[in-house]
Amino acid sequence: MRFSDSFLDQIRARVSVSSVVGSAVQWDRRKTNAGRGDYWACCPFHHEKTPSFHADDAQGRYYCFGCKASGDIFRFLTEKHGLPFPEAVEQLASQAGLAMPQVSPEEEQRQEKRASLYEINEMAAEFFGRQLQLPSGSAARCYLADRNMSASMQSRFGIGYAPADRFALKSFLAEKNIRTEAMIEAGLVIGGEDIAVPYDRFRDRIMFPIRDIRGRAIAFGGRALRADVPAKYLNSPETPIFSKSQVLYNLNQARKSIHQNAMIIAVEGYMDVIALARAGFDNAVAPLGTALTEQQLHLMWRQAPEPILCFDGDSAGIKAAFRAMDMALAHLKPGYSLRFALLPEGMDPDDIVTNNGPQALQDILDKTLSLSELLWRRALEENDRSTPERRARFEVMLEEATGRIGDDKVRMFYKTEMRQRQRQLWQQGRTVSRKYSANRPYRKNRGRQYDRNWDNRQPPSRELMAQARTGNNPGSFIHREKLIILAFVNHPELLDQLDETLSDLVLHSRELDRLRREILNIASLGEPLEKEDLKSHLLEKGFTRTIDEMNEQARKLNSWFFQPDAAPDDALTGLQHMLALHHKSITLERELKEAERNLAESPTEENFYRLNEIREMLSSTQGEEASIEGFGEASGRTSLQGG
Repeated sequence: MRFSDSFLDQIRARVSVSSVVGSAVQWDRRKTNAGRGDYWACCPFHHEKTPSFHADDAQGRYYCFGCKASGDIFRFLTEKHGLPFPEAVEQLASQAGLAMPQVSPEEEQRQEKRASLYEINEMAAEFFGRQLQLPSGSAARCYLADRNMSASMQSRFGIGYAPADRFALKSFLAEKNIRTEAMIEAGLVIGGEDIAVPYDRFRDRIMFPIRDIRGRAIAFGGRALRADVPAKYLNSPETPIFSKSQVLYNLNQARKSIHQNAMIIAVEGYMDVIALARAGFDNAVAPLGTALTEQQLHLMWRQAPEPILCFDGDSAGIKAAFRAMDMALAHLKPGYSLRFALLPEGMDPDDIVTNNGPQALQDILDKTLSLSELLWRRALEENDRSTPERRARFEVMLEEATGRIGDDKVRMFYKTEMRQRQRQLWQQGRTVSRKYSANRPYRKNRGRQYDRNWDNRQPPSRELMAQARTGNNPGSFIHREKLIILAFVNHPELLDQLDETLSDLVLHSRELDRLRREILNIASLGEPLEKEDLKSHLLEKGFTRTIDEMNEQARKLNSWFFQPDAAPDDALTGLQHMLALHHKSITLERELKEAERNLAESPTEENFYRLNEIREMLSSTQGEEASIEGFGEASGRTSLQGG
């Protein structure tokens, strides 16, 4: 039974290689980085003690550096489990939720046609490439030179030129014995009952080959050289091998860089992708003249968990960002979302890198907005909230948006965050008179007279900005970092569940970070860790003073759950709670830095209040070790800080 390439590609897109191989191996958590789709294990094809077998979800491939076994999900089932290929396809199709195709003689004929369409498109790509170098392609070459596109970049992306002649490509393909009907089916020639003589679809245009994830030419995009043509950009029509809603331009070339950087950048068009590649950003892709689709979103998620959408800095670009956000809401899931890089008004990525250099774009990418932040900002911009009815509409708008989130847990966190933002916003709306001075820091306005001139106040001064930035002291929560590390010192058995968490942990204290790395080094030896052995090793490495300070702090704070005699379950519960607060603080710190930059660039009241809002939230995480229901029972205690 023969299966179409498109059907097999659908299965590959829905079933990860790690999930298939994972049924036969145990992934090594110390080497695996699941967030990047990067997995390691001892090879299932030969006996070994050290993991050398690698699975890459982004590439959809596995490879053993020992025995050189390699392949995809189909080959794994046929070679490891001995399944016949049709049976392997049937099993994986069921896992992917796809019905098996009913192959008839007609379907086999269609598959043969699709194979020929790839060949025809490759012939056309070769034709366009040659035409670019002829005298008739001089205007196209001048345009590309004006856009700073070198010959090497033209070759890398296969850029060509479609002559103005109505029958140039048709005649070329006819000489290759390609039937006119096949040219029409490939979308290269326009024909029909009302067209006496079929003619070339693309004429006097710079041509961009569009390739699938396997690198096969499946369609073309053409940019007009003349300003008086109806369409500046023209894509191939839908064909048996091309559906523009399911393809991302340049994904086949960008995959390696995406995997290396764990980041994918989606821009609006071909020239933006090429401009970014010219500037060293090889991980850029683009939809094909349409709004981002669900299929394209899932295609990007296969490569990286939080794609960055980089839109032009105009009203159309903002609307495109909002459309993408609304589409993505229903598909959000734990760990998978979108981030948004909004460019300066009137500029696209090509303008940024050409006029200001790669670093200017990198600075923008470093300040992306989360989907939740963009959702909040849109609600603020589209509602003035000046009356009770409009404030109600503001809340309804947010409730409707978060209600569209399909995943229960993600929806719960979004609703919680939006409610917190609303409470803080209404508190600001009820703010009483604020009298600022350089000598008095900003405080919550409790019990002061209502400011009747709220709308006439001036933006914060530079002195106020400096005042607002004070108090960002990383040492204010290093005590929590000490307790977290102490938990692993006194309870090394926690590494069995939380070794990846410790590996990824971000710490402010260099000494604690050095201690963290030493614990991981010992754990990587593979031997079971005993409390006394670990502690003795750390003391030999010079951590005596640090460990004594951590134990003394735990005693002062009555953090009994991290002491060596605490029950393992209580130590785990306390540690998980501390980690949650720590990660919240780290996230708020990043938001605080962004708020400080925003205030420095634009000293408005809104930016000032946003900065102080984040500072208050960051401050509120200190001492938040509240009681946990049922906590301490294993150790004869009843609360997180109970004595």
